Amino acid sequence: MNQEKSRHIMSTAPYACSCGADLPDQVSAELHASEANLCTACFGTLEEEPYPGWRRRCLSCAGTGRRGPQLVWELAHAEAETAIPVRVVLALLPTRPFRLSELADLVRERLNLPPGRLPVGPRVRDILLQLQQEGEVALISAPEQLVDDAGAVLYDNPYWVKTAR
Repeated sequence: MNQEKSRHIMSTAPYACSCGADLPDQVSAELHASEANLCTACFGTLEEEPYPGWRRRCLSCAGTGRRGPQLVWELAHAEAETAIPVRVVLALLPTRPFRLSELADLVRERLNLPPGRLPVGPRVRDILLQLQQEGEVALISAPEQLVDDAGAVLYDNPYWVKTAR
């Protein structure tokens, strides 16, 4: 497998691979990465660039550059979507301001989910963002970091509050 990866060193700007494959667009680059057993998000580089100029370890493959860990993570996210329903999170919303991690711990405890098996925090975050759109909760933390001039921001462990309806 390591020999397979060494024959495919990909880049994203423009899409290219050391094997000489024709990669005119993102779809063809993702397909080629998949066929080469590389992560289709970072193309085996171990890093992703969610915003221009801001690089981090690839979250899709846990910084391995491999397709296998990426698939495991995608399956875990899909399982979390069915194992953690919106109604459970809504029922567990505290009446006082709460942190994302606190609510994730409550959900894990209520559903008796072992730590590390499912991405509980990311699933709860996604549900909170959905509930925010519906007016059920409000984000009350200031961002930890401004990523770019266009207003992209990062939150570490933000505070939320249930809104009065």
